[in-house]
Amino acid sequence: MTRTLVSAATLLASVSLAATAAARPMTAEDVAKLETVGELAVSPDGSRIAYTTSRRPDVTAGEDNGGSEDQLKLAYGPDSARDFLPADIDVSAVRFSPDGRMVSFLHKAEDEKRAVWGIPVDGGGHRKLAEIEDAHLRDYAWSPDGATLYLLAAAAPDKALDKRKKAGFDAVVYEEEADLNRLFAARVGHEVDSAPRAIDIPGHVSGIQVASDGTTAIVESAPSPLVDDSYTSKRVHILDLARGRVLRAVETPGKLGDVEISPDGSRLSLIAAVDANDPAATTLHMADVATGTYRALNAGAPEATSDAEFLPDGRLAAIVDVGAQSVLRIYSAEGDVLEEHDPGALILSDLEVGGGTIAVEAHSPEHPPELYVVSDGQFTRWTRHNPWLAEIDMGAQRTFTYTARDGQEIEGVLIEPVGSIPRGGAPVIFDVHGGPEAHESNGWQTYYSSPGQVAAGRGYAVFMPNYRGSTGYGTAFSKQHQGDYAGKEFDDLVDGKRALVEAGIADPDRVGLTGGSYGGFATAWGSTYYSQEFAAGVMFVGISNNVSKFGTTDIPNEMYLVHERKWPWEEWDHLMERSPIYHVDKAETPLLIMHGDSDTRVSPTQSYELYRHMKTRKPETPVRLVLYPGEGHGNQKAAARYDYSVRMMEWFDTYLKPGNRNAPLPAPRPELKIDEEGED
Repeated sequence: MTRTLVSAATLLASVSLAATAAARPMTAEDVAKLETVGELAVSPDGSRIAYTTSRRPDVTAGEDNGGSEDQLKLAYGPDSARDFLPADIDVSAVRFSPDGRMVSFLHKAEDEKRAVWGIPVDGGGHRKLAEIEDAHLRDYAWSPDGATLYLLAAAAPDKALDKRKKAGFDAVVYEEEADLNRLFAARVGHEVDSAPRAIDIPGHVSGIQVASDGTTAIVESAPSPLVDDSYTSKRVHILDLARGRVLRAVETPGKLGDVEISPDGSRLSLIAAVDANDPAATTLHMADVATGTYRALNAGAPEATSDAEFLPDGRLAAIVDVGAQSVLRIYSAEGDVLEEHDPGALILSDLEVGGGTIAVEAHSPEHPPELYVVSDGQFTRWTRHNPWLAEIDMGAQRTFTYTARDGQEIEGVLIEPVGSIPRGGAPVIFDVHGGPEAHESNGWQTYYSSPGQVAAGRGYAVFMPNYRGSTGYGTAFSKQHQGDYAGKEFDDLVDGKRALVEAGIADPDRVGLTGGSYGGFATAWGSTYYSQEFAAGVMFVGISNNVSKFGTTDIPNEMYLVHERKWPWEEWDHLMERSPIYHVDKAETPLLIMHGDSDTRVSPTQSYELYRHMKTRKPETPVRLVLYPGEGHGNQKAAARYDYSVRMMEWFDTYLKPGNRNAPLPAPRPELKIDEEGED
């Protein structure tokens, strides 16, 4: 018998959501106008917090299509935030100057390269602080005295190659012409330094922090600009800024995440993998700058560290995900746990420190990421974006735990339909995360490709399982999927379905699934091999053929190291048998396949293959392939996101909600609620 558990904390969250239920359901048009808190920066004295809000153009209201727009804001306390720059000035890499008198940021002015700009906190206009005339800046760091900006810039343009391209010779040489970033030191003054000093750096540097002595820096460097190297071979190097010489490296063995340097410059915190086969950088380490030696602080624990920051006194604050929840943990300078703060219904996702102030970005089942400040273990909300969410009638949300067929306990996040679960169970959408080295938290779960509260408002339950391979439960759990593509990891989904049926939540004949990337692989597998279990599928940037995927992805080494642990030529037959196209003869699940046509992670040919096999071998099973021009591994433009949301729900409304696998295909172009006034 399948066992189910519900935590007391998540029951309280469910009650809270039910108590605040409002007037109308959430729609795809609502999702299109969501605004979220992005980057955070705390002033050196802790009195101010600069942050960005991220939104996309509201194409449903007639705004021009485009990508993310990030606006700079400044907050002094709860509900005190104000716009600090106009909305049309898009910013990134927000910092405070060392004296706290200026907020700096990266910005690309019209017809210029991306440069460092600054604006005084006490009033005045923004001005350019530093630039490299021939290239965009990737990142930057202040010297401790504020006199120098260290600029990480893209490679210099190849004028001869540019001339050839203009003449029509625009052939692309795959993987051979990606250039290394460059590092410069620019003086900060009344005028922009016209001749910044070049500094030699090792390999392809993607991040820099300057130590408190002002003479050394830590840089994160990979052997090449290739994504595979960035994923698996990035390391920390200690750099002499005067001579451009590497003093030493911290030779962690696998993936590398967040890196921070202590206030006195003697230690580093590193969130890194414990070995080359660790699927994700989730273990907190402390390193000695003088020797490069390091040690793990929480190796083997059933958790995942996601961010860390040193406090002024040398203690270390860290966000730790424990399953579907999160905590704020404080370590001593020696690495011992001193405090742990439970944020309740909040999920912590970013951490910044300044003076005595700890700022976090946090979300909950009721709202997307907002700014909070932590004091004496209390989390105080400082910002309230999207006030219109008070109008939305939301489904109750909680964690749901079940036991898989082999005894492994699996946790997930469940959103119930608005109102109540009908007798006989509700239609359920499994929203399967990618990676699989990622996990779902019991926080905000509604995005353009995640049906969440939009589906709940239309009578669906939504379940997001943290199946084997997920992070948040320890390295051993995340390694359980290795060498077993589509094995126990996707059996966990079927066991989750049966647990939801047994609990009276799911109608067994009306369970569907969706997901992107590895979640798209799960959707394809559920729509072929496990077709009898799932009544509809929406697959996004997903995998259908594990043999051809290896030859068309930009992360082949990562596939070997942390996923299959074998090369394709060692197991051709096994890889084919673990590929959805191999099982298309079983496919009776109506399947909508969507993909960006410029995806380099999972080639759109993966979607072409599955579509063609289904059209040829199972012509009676509804299938549709939708491609998004110019989009990659996930849609970035507002129109493509909105179109995706509408198509996804239309597909489920057609096939899953009525439980009719044989319904006619919807029209190729869905009805979009867009302002077309003035169009020809």
